[in-house]
Amino acid sequence: MLKAYKYRIYPNSEQRIQIAKTFGCCRFVYNQTLAYREEIYEKEKKSVSKTDCNNYCNRELKKDYEWL
Repeated sequence: MLKAYKYRIYPNSEQRIQIAKTFGCCRFVYNQTLAYREEIYEKEKKSVSKTDCNNYCNRELKKDYEWL
């Protein structure tokens, strides 16, 4: 038997701004990592592991983009 729960939140204006910033950062990191993976595949014809993507995010993106 599978169960599911639905929750509804009612954030105030400050929380809405923080949620939007968080999802914006997630979307940005995902798109940058995807572009990195495609670039490596086009150049070297090899796939990039999740660990390599994580290292790319921590070493390169955080250095270039202070707001992350």
